[in-house]
Amino acid sequence: DETEFRNFIVWLEDQKIRHYKIEDRGNLRNIHSEDWPKSFEKYMKDVNCPFKIQERQETVDWLLGLAVRLEYGDNADKYKDSTPDGAKNADNTAKNAEPLINLDVNNPDFKAGVMALANLLQIQRHDDYLVMLKERLTQEAIAKASQSKEGLPVALEKHILGFDTGDAVINEAAQILRLLHIEELRELQTKINEAIVAVQAIIADPKTDHRLGKVGR
Repeated sequence: DETEFRNFIVWLEDQKIRHYKIEDRGNLRNIHSEDWPKSFEKYMKDVNCPFKIQERQETVDWLLGLAVRLEYGDNADKYKDSTPDGAKNADNTAKNAEPLINLDVNNPDFKAGVMALANLLQIQRHDDYLVMLKERLTQEAIAKASQSKEGLPVALEKHILGFDTGDAVINEAAQILRLLHIEELRELQTKINEAIVAVQAIIADPKTDHRLGKVGR
């Protein structure tokens, strides 16, 4: 309301802008005077405000900007290295969104979780749980994972997982990991077959002539 508006203007001048000397602020402080609008209009001219007193929203924004600029000028060293609260909250949110940043690998719960996951996915276990993780994080494994592959889309609902973790999201993740594991096994089987063929070619008797139905010359 009008009283709050006038108090606000007086507070800005007294606390932040301080364009007038203290003894010259009397007319502006007399908020109940009928002449206050004239005092306010003079004040706006004195601080070089480009807006008219009827444009209250614009006037308030401009005076606040002036107050902030003067406040910063008086305390530049204090504010120059400050981080906005919004940015701090954003950093905290980002950290909270990435729980692995503060992960304690020596936590017994983490160790138990790794072993439990290995059991669920039926992958080979190791006495040292960190070795199990490192095997998946070698430079070769990372490079292989970085290679883009084109394949056919897979309908996960058509594949039976064989166990239930009690969480639909984890079940789906387990299905994906199992399918990837099966793909790796198939690649391994293909390489084994190729190795067998190569060995057979080496040890085969070059003198054998199946067309003649005999061995040797």
